[in-house]
Amino acid sequence: MSLDPFASAGVGVAALLLGMYLTRKVPFLKRFCIPAPVSGGLLVSLLTLLLYSAFGVECRFDATVRDLCMMLFFTSVGFQSNIKVLKSGGRTLLVMISLVAVLIVAQNFISVGIARGLKLSPLFGMAAGSIPMSGGHGTSGGFSPLLEQMGLTGAGSITMAAATFGLVAGSLLGGPLGEALIRRRKLADQAPSADVMAGVETIESSETGSGTEKDAFREYLRAACVLIIAMALGTGLSKLLALTGITFPTYFGSLLVACAMRNLFGLSPKWEKELSLGELVSIGDICLQLFLGMAMASLRLWELASLALPLLLILVTQVTFMALYGSFVAFPLLGKTYDAAVLVSGLCGFGLGATPNAMANMSAVCYKYHYSPAPFVIVPIIGAMFVDLINTGVVTLFLNLVG
Repeated sequence: MSLDPFASAGVGVAALLLGMYLTRKVPFLKRFCIPAPVSGGLLVSLLTLLLYSAFGVECRFDATVRDLCMMLFFTSVGFQSNIKVLKSGGRTLLVMISLVAVLIVAQNFISVGIARGLKLSPLFGMAAGSIPMSGGHGTSGGFSPLLEQMGLTGAGSITMAAATFGLVAGSLLGGPLGEALIRRRKLADQAPSADVMAGVETIESSETGSGTEKDAFREYLRAACVLIIAMALGTGLSKLLALTGITFPTYFGSLLVACAMRNLFGLSPKWEKELSLGELVSIGDICLQLFLGMAMASLRLWELASLALPLLLILVTQVTFMALYGSFVAFPLLGKTYDAAVLVSGLCGFGLGATPNAMANMSAVCYKYHYSPAPFVIVPIIGAMFVDLINTGVVTLFLNLVG
C-alpha cells in the first residue's frame, strides 16, 4: 500500500499529535524526556508492523514532505549558528569531535570483536558497527554494496535492520540519559511549564512589537521567505560541493548558506532584525517535530524481526556501551554541566541513529528544563561536517584490515 505525499504527511502529523497527547497523559514519558514524535511514531509504526504481519500489507510512505521539513529545520539551525557563540564553545566543539571519533572506532572494535568471538565473518561485525550506528540508513545504503562485493551475503538487509534498531534505541536512550544526569547532579530545575509544547512558540502578539496579529503575521512571513531563499541558494552550493567527490548530507549546503547569512546580517543590529530570528527558530522547531513524526511513523519495524541472535547481541552491546560511554566518559569530559548533559543526550541520538534524533533528544530535555544555545549549534555542525567524514575514514580503514 503506497501513500502519496499528503497522506504520508497526514500519518506523520497524526503520530505527532498522538505523541503530544501521550506525553501529557503518561507521567513516564514526561519524566524521562521521551520526544513526542518518538512515542507517537513508534505506536503508528507498530500498527504498520501488525498490518504487515497479520495481513501481508506493506505500507510505503512518500518522503517528499518529510524531507522538506528536514531541510527547513536544518536551514533554521544555520541561522542560529552565531560565530560569537561558536567561539565561546570552541573547546566543547573540539571535545565533542574527539568523543565522536573515539565512539566510532569503539563501535567497530565491539562489533568485529563479538563477531570473531562467535566465529562469524568480521564483515558481519562491520555491518553492525559504526556503518549503521553512527552512519544511519544513508551510510548503510552506501556501504552495503561494498560489503556484498567483499562476500557478506544479505549485507543490505543486515545494515538497514541494524540502522532501524539504532534509530529507535537512540531516540529512547538519549532523553532519559540526559534527564538522569541533570536530576542526579541537580544541574537545573524543571521549567515552570512542563508541557510538551513548551518552547515551541505560537503566532501570538508580542510585547516587543506593536502587539498586533498583522505584525506577527508579517514577521512569520518574512521568516518563511528567508528560509526558502537560504534553501534555494543552499541547493546550488550542495551541487558545487558534490563536485569535490565527498558525500555531504542534502541539507549541508542550506545550513552553510543560512550560517553565512546569519553572521553577515549580524554585523548590523538593523539588518539582524530583518531576519526575524525568533520566528525562524519557531518554524524550525515545528518542522523538527513534524519531520520526526513522519520519520518514526514510517519505520519498517518488520526488518528487525529478521535479526539473528548474534546481530541482536551486537546491537544490544552497542546500546549498552553508548549509555556507559555517555555517562562515564563524555559527561565528565564535557564538564559535568547542564550543557554537558544536553550534549550527551544528543550524542546518543547521532551515535546510534541520526542527527535529527540528536536534536529531538536535546529538545525533549530542554523543554523540561530550559533552552541552552550552544548544544543546538555544536551538534548539527558535528552531525553535518564531521560524523560522516570520520566514519567513512574509520570504516574504510577497518574494511582494509579485516577484508
